[in-house]
Amino acid sequence: MFGIGELSRVTGCPIETIRYYEKQKLLQEPPRTEGGHRLYNSNHQKRLGFILKARGLGFSLEKTRELLSLSENNSRSCNEALSLVETNLIAVNEKLAELERIKDSLLSMANSCQTCCPGAKAPDCTIVDALTSQQ
Repeated sequence: MFGIGELSRVTGCPIETIRYYEKQKLLQEPPRTEGGHRLYNSNHQKRLGFILKARGLGFSLEKTRELLSLSENNSRSCNEALSLVETNLIAVNEKLAELERIKDSLLSMANSCQTCCPGAKAPDCTIVDALTSQQ
């Protein structure tokens, strides 16, 4: 058994996030000492690791909750987990496409500034023009 500080240290998860996951019922609230300090065990650590990995892969709290439910229920199918992953993959691909559009815009702005207005005053900069234009 160990305290919240130790759980935070070994998982790399901030203490406030651990408390948040408890409030969201993703992480079971641990027993407490007579002084009110939380006492975690290896099951808490393992579950928190699962949560952190799912969140790191972009799963929402609800989808993480669903994945946790799948991990605890022998009567549910692996296809349910696959469906959650495929849905998340679609969202990730959409985000990547958006990031590519942002990257292209930033590169265009940088190139324009480097070729059209190096050394110009900021109000005359092509970057400022691009940001203020109604496109």
